[in-house]
Amino acid sequence: MPRATVNGGIELEYETIGSPEDPTFLLIMGLTAQLIHWPDGFCEQLVGRGYHVVRFDNRDSGLSTKFEGIQVDLGSLLTAALSGQPPPADAPPPDVPYTLSDMAADALGLLDHLGIDRAHVVGASMGGMIAQQLAIEHPERVSSLVSIMSMSGEFDYGKPDPEAAQLLFTPPPTDRDAYIARAADGAVISSTRYFDLAQAEEFAARSYDRSFYPEGAARQLGAVYASGPRTTTLPEIKAPTLVIHGRDDRLITPSGGQRTAELIPGASYFLVADMGHDLPEPLWPVFVDAIAGHAAYASTQV
Repeated sequence: MPRATVNGGIELEYETIGSPEDPTFLLIMGLTAQLIHWPDGFCEQLVGRGYHVVRFDNRDSGLSTKFEGIQVDLGSLLTAALSGQPPPADAPPPDVPYTLSDMAADALGLLDHLGIDRAHVVGASMGGMIAQQLAIEHPERVSSLVSIMSMSGEFDYGKPDPEAAQLLFTPPPTDRDAYIARAADGAVISSTRYFDLAQAEEFAARSYDRSFYPEGAARQLGAVYASGPRTTTLPEIKAPTLVIHGRDDRLITPSGGQRTAELIPGASYFLVADMGHDLPEPLWPVFVDAIAGHAAYASTQV
């Protein structure tokens, strides 16, 4: 796969699918997730609807630039966030190497590298936060915004349930077989109706073999916490916005999506039955219809 050098030297591994002559969907994934977490078949369905798809590895995940050796004190950051202490106005805390704004600038740099003036931007989980930041800071580059299973950065909304939070903060095993076996624990946050253990184990093996890098999780979480809530900036978003959330999401509970939609002027909120914190294959047609339909609508608003 190709790599792009963006944003002062960050290298992003990326992939394009479909014709660059078609309107582009820029897909941004979440915490430690690689570009392959946007399923191949899902991307192909978007291409089948007449779109060009770009997916990539965020910094500190997959095959993109790693910030090796930088340790983040997540405990202190989380304590500050939950107590309502705002992050510094001019810079992240000293041990946090980057913020969501920096990650949004990476995505912008990828659009520049590919010569794409405007894109329909779709983000999932932390990727939804990055997508929101991109729409806030660079509105001229965002034709439409879709925020999936994400939140506004306000910790009173979207709180995980205890079992899901424990899974998030428990480091994965480093042994390949143990890592694959741990895929069963993913049922905690997945769409209960559609969870398939064999598929989960197969994908865990593929993900491990491509790039096993749990060290990036703390720094990416640090970026989320240090960036603070987007309470005052989400209302500035001009792009037509669709917020999608799973009714059964236990990692970012539905109030996170609902609050995001409330803060963005004119946003539509789509609460999906039988959806957890994932993109299960039986729901791909639902997602593709909603996302492609939203992009088509946005194109009429120019």
